[in-house]
Amino acid sequence: MGSEPVNVNEFQELAKQALPKMYYDYYAGGAEEQHTLKENVEAFRRIRFRPRILVDVSQIDMSTTLLGYRISAPIMLAPTAYHKLANPEGECATARAAAACNTIMILSYMSSCTVEEVASSCDAIRFFQLYMYKRRDISAQLVQRAERNGYKAIVLTVDAPRLGRREADIKNKMALPQLKNFEGLMSTEVSSDEGSKLELFAKETFDPSLSWKDIGWLKSITNLPILIKGVLTREDAIKAVEVGVAGIVVSNHGARQLDYSPASITVLEEVVHAVGGKIPVLFDGGVRRGTDVFKALALGAQAVLVGRPVVFGLAAKGEYGVKRVIEMLKDELELTMALSGCPSLKDITRSHVRTERERFQSML
Repeated sequence: MGSEPVNVNEFQELAKQALPKMYYDYYAGGAEEQHTLKENVEAFRRIRFRPRILVDVSQIDMSTTLLGYRISAPIMLAPTAYHKLANPEGECATARAAAACNTIMILSYMSSCTVEEVASSCDAIRFFQLYMYKRRDISAQLVQRAERNGYKAIVLTVDAPRLGRREADIKNKMALPQLKNFEGLMSTEVSSDEGSKLELFAKETFDPSLSWKDIGWLKSITNLPILIKGVLTREDAIKAVEVGVAGIVVSNHGARQLDYSPASITVLEEVVHAVGGKIPVLFDGGVRRGTDVFKALALGAQAVLVGRPVVFGLAAKGEYGVKRVIEMLKDELELTMALSGCPSLKDITRSHVRTERERFQSML
């Protein structure tokens, strides 16, 4: 593909050409048969628009506020690991692109660059993603470093008591890259030549006993707001509100954990209704077009997170590639809003989309 990409999907092919197979498979792959991986994208295609006409759309305002922070559009950067596998500048390049686009980046706990390096690279609004470790002192130190370095929120990933079975990584014997955030805290050496080193590292370090009571412990060690990422049901959404989190991310972990879990977009509305406007609901999983962003907003999300496309943009064209991915999604969202008769985000309503279930019911 010699020409400049004209949509986000085209960056994936460029990334595939640029990356070693092991790394591309790590970024692109999902759990087991990858049913949910495909469904995350396909489910968006089954949602149809109900555009409104004769609305003044000469000015389109995509800006929004999340936890008090103003961003240019409801499109954020999801936490994704090991950006130096994609580009030598790693998460520092990604953060600069986020800053240039005036949006929020969630830094992965398994970033190639340290919490401090990313903080000093630019003035992007940054959240920090956390996993809970068997050694709670390590989790506590990471949280305190993030708070000290100006990160604005903690995003606790709650759908990974163990790592999902990612068969491409097992076949490729996925190596464990250097994890600079853990230097001086714990060893990241894995003593095995079989299977995925990442899976073994997770098994040795992740805390499978993590439960709702631990949210209280996390709140006790930081003043930062805490969001939880990995909610897919009404029941868990209600519980999240009860324990006092500041926000929810509807997510199936990019289809990398439990295969045949639902596509995130198919359960978004269930979670939104359960929360009842008490806290923000963010969305993650399968966003590849500005039309996808619009659909998620119409179903009640306050913003979407974008993961793989950001990494593919970074692998293909570095910081510029990340910027282009975000800009493309923003441009497509702006056009979708104009063609749907929505001059601002508050004008996007549930009546602007029709789900597959609604179409089926209308035929009964």
